[in-house]
Amino acid sequence: MTVTHHSGDPAGGSLPAPPQPQPRPLPEPQRPRRLRALRTVMALVLREMSTTYGRTPGGYLWAVLEPAGFIAIYTLILELGLRIRAPSLGVSFMLFFATGILPFLMYQRIAGRVSVAITFSRPLLAYPGVTWVDTIAARFLLQAITQLLVFYIIITVLITVFDTRAVIDMPPVIAGMGMAMLLGLGVGAMNCYLLPTFPVWQTVWAILTAPLFLISTIIFTYEELPLIGQQILWYNPLVHVVGMVRRGFYPTYDAVYVSPVYVCGLSLLLLAGGLMLTRRWYRSIINN
Repeated sequence: MTVTHHSGDPAGGSLPAPPQPQPRPLPEPQRPRRLRALRTVMALVLREMSTTYGRTPGGYLWAVLEPAGFIAIYTLILELGLRIRAPSLGVSFMLFFATGILPFLMYQRIAGRVSVAITFSRPLLAYPGVTWVDTIAARFLLQAITQLLVFYIIITVLITVFDTRAVIDMPPVIAGMGMAMLLGLGVGAMNCYLLPTFPVWQTVWAILTAPLFLISTIIFTYEELPLIGQQILWYNPLVHVVGMVRRGFYPTYDAVYVSPVYVCGLSLLLLAGGLMLTRRWYRSIINN
């Protein structure tokens, strides 16, 4: 006799089919690191805008009024107080002074803001998504855009309202402002390490840069200096920055002394040194 084996429960019914394994959900694609860094930098830029320009009445308006008022006061002193009727270049005192002070402010604002980027954003560095490089990049980006906007507004108003007779050649102007930005970033990156590491450096740096306004050919031209003065001030990179910008506003001004290689090389050297030192010691900077 043949015995047939049936699978199933004792009552003769069939057992339920075993549960099928559910497919695992696919992991969400990770955002590229560059995109995440860009989002972090933009968030820091917005924070910098609110803390720098959002806490005072007028906000961004003061970024334009401050250099505009400086230019107006300087022109009034020269034309009325000193009875000087002709600037060193061109026919407009305002334009001559603006082409010197605006690149200088570009450098000064970037260098000053970048130099305290880590100490200012110290609480944010506790978050894993924020790095010290992001804080430097955010401060540089905000000041560069702001000062370019200020430069454009003031120069446009001067050329439109006053008889400046300017013939603008944009490549030298762009090159000069780019040199100012790079120099400010390099000096700021180096001071980002030096200022918190050596507190006395803040006093030394203030003493060294106190006469910078007077020795950067803002109120005169490089050619007006005696030979010994030219040989000394040639090593001031801001002299090259101002000369390059003025070359773009005055077609007859050659500014043969300008050396973009010197300015860019010095700026990149300071930037590389500052970043390497900060990377090595930024933990100590944060803890201190």
